[in-house]
Amino acid sequence: MLAALQSVNGEAHGILSGEIAEALTQRFTATSSIYIDVTTEKRYAQVGCARLKVRFWQDGVLLPGASSPRRQTIDFGINYCLDGQPPQSLK
Repeated sequence: MLAALQSVNGEAHGILSGEIAEALTQRFTATSSIYIDVTTEKRYAQVGCARLKVRFWQDGVLLPGASSPRRQTIDFGINYCLDGQPPQSLK
């Protein structure tokens, strides 16, 4: 999220790693890493603060009861600043 706030185009992309990422990939027999895309939806007047859209996605996820694997995506929005706090104002 910090990389997106600091980016000229307001975007950052990465791959989730570590024990949790490995456990999720194994649990759902996924065929790819867990990717993270962060885009800036709106910059606020407070310097270094924005509304961010965060997307986690992974290919080849086989959910319980599903007949075949597919891409699974989770999106959420967050108001975030470079100091790790929410903005003081949404203007």
